[in-house]
Amino acid sequence: MTVTYTERGAGRAILLLHGGAGPTSVAGFADRLAAERPVRVITPTHPGFDGTERPADVGSVRELATVYKGLLDELDLADVTVVGNSIGGWVAAELALLGSPRVARLVVVDGVGIEVPGHPVVDFFSLTFEQIARASYYDPTGRVIDPTSMPEAARAVMAANRATLEALAGDMVDPTLRARLGAVRLPALVLWGDSDGIADAGYGRAFAEAIPGARFVLLERTGHLPQLERPEALAEELWRFIA
Repeated sequence: MTVTYTERGAGRAILLLHGGAGPTSVAGFADRLAAERPVRVITPTHPGFDGTERPADVGSVRELATVYKGLLDELDLADVTVVGNSIGGWVAAELALLGSPRVARLVVVDGVGIEVPGHPVVDFFSLTFEQIARASYYDPTGRVIDPTSMPEAARAVMAANRATLEALAGDMVDPTLRARLGAVRLPALVLWGDSDGIADAGYGRAFAEAIPGARFVLLERTGHLPQLERPEALAEELWRFIA
C-alpha cells in the first residue's frame, strides 16, 4: 500500500500522528519542531484522510498502527519518538504495544481509545461544528468551522475524513486497550490540556496511570489540540522528554 507522509528537519526521529482534525492540525507544529530542534519529523496522513486511499484491510486503529510499524521499517529509522494527538495518541499507544525495536519513546497528547468510568469520551459525531470548537479549545474564538463558506471540494474532503475517522475509531474507545497498556515497556509521557472537552483531565490521568512509569503533564489554558493552541508549551515539554 502507499503511505503519504511529509518530512522536515534532520536529527532525532519523531513520528508525529494526527487526530481527527487531519494532517493540517500537526503541520505547523512539525514546522516548529524542525526549525527549533535537531529533529527529523515524519508526519504521515492516515490512509483515507485528505483524499488518500484507505485499503479495506485497514479498518481499525490497531491495523493502522501496524501500517506505521511497516513505515518505520521502510524508512529504516531508529530511536524513534512516537507522538500522537487525539486518535493519533491511540495509534501511538497501539504502535508502542507492537514491540518494534525502532520505537524508543511514546508521547500521548490528549489521546483517546481507553474506557474510563465517569470520564467518557464525548460523542464526537453528534456534535455541531460550534460544539466541536467549544470542546476542543480553551478559547474557541475564531475556531468554529463553517462548511458553507468552503469550496465544494474542501467539503468533500472533510466529509471523507469524518467517514474515515468513524470507520477506524467508531465510538473512540477500545474496551481492551486500558488493560493492554500495562504491557508498554517504553519511557512514556502523557500530555493533556486542562480544558479538554473531548476527553477531560481525569481521563488523561487514567491514561497515564495505565502505562507503567508514564509521566503526566497538565497544560494550562489548553484544550484538546495543544499543538494548535499552545505549541510552544507542547514543544518544550516534548523536547525535555526526548533530550
